[in-house]
Amino acid sequence: MKTIYKIARTELQVLFYSPVAWLILVIFSFQVCMGFTGTYDFLVRLQSINTPLSSVTINTFGGWAGVFTKVQSYLYLYMPLLTMGIMSRELSSGSIKLFYSSPVTNTQIILGKYLSLMIFGLVLIGVLGILAIFSIFTVDNVDIPYLLTGLLGLYLLTCAYAAIGLFMSSLTSYSVVAALGTLCIFALLGYVKDVGQSIEFVRDVTYWLAITGRSSTFISGMITSEDVLYFIIVIVLFLGFTIIKLHASRQKTSWMLTLAKYAGVFFMAMFIGYLSAMPSLKVYYDATRTKENTLTKSSQEVMAKLTGGFSIHTYSNMLDPTGYTALPISYKNDVENFEQYIRFKPDIKMDYKYYHHHSENPQLDRMYPKLNDAQRLDTLIKFNQWNFEISPYSAISGKVNLEPENFRFVRVLERENGQKTFLRLYDDMRRQPSEAEITAAIKRLVMDLPKVGFLTGHGERESNGKTDRGYNMVAQEKTFRYSMINQGFDFAEIKLDKPVSDNIRILVIAEPKLVLTAEEQKNLNQYIAHGGNLLIAGEPGRQTQMNAITEQLGVQFLPGRLVSPNPKLASDLLVSKITKEAADFSFYLENSKKREEVITMPSTSALAYTSDKGFNVIPLLRTDSTGSWNEVETTDFIDQKEKLNPAAGEVEQSYPTVLALSRKVNGKDQRILITGDADWLSNGELGMKRNEVQAANFLLVAGSFFWLSNGEVPIDMRRDTPSDRSLSIGTKGWAFFGVFFKWGFPALLIAAGLVILIRRRGR
Repeated sequence: MKTIYKIARTELQVLFYSPVAWLILVIFSFQVCMGFTGTYDFLVRLQSINTPLSSVTINTFGGWAGVFTKVQSYLYLYMPLLTMGIMSRELSSGSIKLFYSSPVTNTQIILGKYLSLMIFGLVLIGVLGILAIFSIFTVDNVDIPYLLTGLLGLYLLTCAYAAIGLFMSSLTSYSVVAALGTLCIFALLGYVKDVGQSIEFVRDVTYWLAITGRSSTFISGMITSEDVLYFIIVIVLFLGFTIIKLHASRQKTSWMLTLAKYAGVFFMAMFIGYLSAMPSLKVYYDATRTKENTLTKSSQEVMAKLTGGFSIHTYSNMLDPTGYTALPISYKNDVENFEQYIRFKPDIKMDYKYYHHHSENPQLDRMYPKLNDAQRLDTLIKFNQWNFEISPYSAISGKVNLEPENFRFVRVLERENGQKTFLRLYDDMRRQPSEAEITAAIKRLVMDLPKVGFLTGHGERESNGKTDRGYNMVAQEKTFRYSMINQGFDFAEIKLDKPVSDNIRILVIAEPKLVLTAEEQKNLNQYIAHGGNLLIAGEPGRQTQMNAITEQLGVQFLPGRLVSPNPKLASDLLVSKITKEAADFSFYLENSKKREEVITMPSTSALAYTSDKGFNVIPLLRTDSTGSWNEVETTDFIDQKEKLNPAAGEVEQSYPTVLALSRKVNGKDQRILITGDADWLSNGELGMKRNEVQAANFLLVAGSFFWLSNGEVPIDMRRDTPSDRSLSIGTKGWAFFGVFFKWGFPALLIAAGLVILIRRRGR
């Protein structure tokens, strides 16, 4: 060990007595400090104008443009310059013979030189450490474990680069060739990730071998045993190669034996790496304060109930536009969509089926208008060089019926007991399901989730209605991420000619055009008496039908229509600000209130209520006390101008438009939501865009169904609020430190380097 230390000390003296090491250190420091000051300056200016900050630690050092992220992207440029002469210098000058003639082993030589590179790498990371220390003192409640994790990841990456550079330097006496060779190895380790991805065993090896993104896990605040072992294995692998090379040069050995040694070290490294990548052997630590890289508590509770075997079957129709989502070449990337779930259930099995069936594909229709489906598929196979099996739909139709999914890309989640459910793609920018949709699908398999019944038979709004007045988007649109069917709900049409089934947890009554019969009213009363939850939505002109339903609840739909004249909007369009009561009612609306978003309701009835029916009543939304009233005279709001007429009973005051009723029935909470408008959750209103109106209707939908389902679905995706939300340094203090880090710190390094180099030359 003493010999290794002496070699390392000598090598460090050579490094720091040369201008190359100082030049690397100065340029690196300048580049790092420029990135840091740019990001930090922006945060200081935001705080100076009272703009709220959030997750300051991660936004400064991580994310897509943080300091650690940027350093990772250009760190590879410095290491070849540092390592190119560490062995080639010995070879070109002949000083390697002094090592050979001394009682020093090959291992000691390599470990000594590598130790010097590790120490210099520690100096580079120390520059980042200084910035981290500054943040610790200036960011309130800074996330220190996150900072340490990011520094660890970058240091391991530096050490891996150093080991590769050391090996390449041992191969040639020309420093420039060693530097170029090192860059080539870096490029190879980045490119190898895409090699052989359609071959099952090969893709496991090549994907693991890739160095791309390895430190990104650390920068995101996550430490995994696989990534730590990866860096250790790569370091040992290239150090082993270097020792073998030195041994072959020092002692005459047959090339076959040398090659066998290289192969033995390589395959041993690959075997250990393969074992480290097995999900059942992985160990994780999420260093972030809010556990950003881990499933939420709600998802973890669901996964804890998912016992026994579990499979994810993926079906891709190669004639559908979505069929390209999970090709064999992108298998590893697709598996990463479920990485957090595999962490909690390592035995998840994933398989992929590729089939062909006619599907709506406008692009293929334009490109190949005269070809049938078989000819189109043959053309696609030849053009894309697909070499995987694509079966006809008839080969899999006995296992799964994909017709209700319109033969789009879909996954089937299946437990070993035979329970199944669909997990879909969505027609938005992200496409893939997020944690909310994945957990909701799994929750279907482990719990009896709420079933929503839509009352029919009286001209009500339909859950699968696709007109502007219909509710398909909010209820059953499979391609819409936030549709309730993708958030864990099931739907059924209900008629009240018989008692409501016990499996109906929420009954939706949306603008019935006819009054219920006596028998129907009796069955509805029975459902309410047993504690069933309801969503009741009325409309102006339907007061008679609605009051017959809500009378027993102590709620009345008043005659007329609420108006709030606005020169830019229709007078009967209510734009309601989210009240404190609404924000307290649902966390979905809490942030919307802060963002000053509104709820839009066209043509709304005013509601009146009493509290003598045993319900606790909370008005969630109401009109302003001025500028709005209940219009009972005007009926044509296009050609006529409404006027406030107190003589007709029109009073300018605040009227409730959404009421939340609750009480205890049979030992459980009964919850009823009543709205004076049925359009606020319709297809037309949810898809409406108005100038200067930020509508949050869908958040009210999600919040309402979350409340009506007693918090079961949609899945609660909340995490703890980050506490690093402010800086303890102001613009004046930062003015000094900003200049210091950008110019002063690199200048100090330049001065230190010059002093050392001048003193060395003087000696």
